[in-house]
Amino acid sequence: MNTIDVTFVHIYLTEGKGQLESLLEHLHDREKVRGVTVFRGISGFGRSGRMHSSSLLDISLDLPLVIEFFDEPERVDQILDHLSNELEPGHTVCWPARVSV
Repeated sequence: MNTIDVTFVHIYLTEGKGQLESLLEHLHDREKVRGVTVFRGISGFGRSGRMHSSSLLDISLDLPLVIEFFDEPERVDQILDHLSNELEPGHTVCWPARVSV
């Protein structure tokens, strides 16, 4: 089995800030990353300690979101550099991985 080295990225957002569409557009149209998945959390909190959650009685529009993608390490460095003004510090996590090809 052949593999290639990649960098895996998670970007943590909050639904209510309205960043999702512009980030997806950027990753798809401008950066042409290999693929993106968005996860919608049911509960979470960050540095502020403010809880973002949903219950059966309401439909929250302020839930946590995770944008996940991977690409070659050099590409990921370029992409994150291009996104640096749009993302808050501490909201991006990266780690090395391997993809079978």
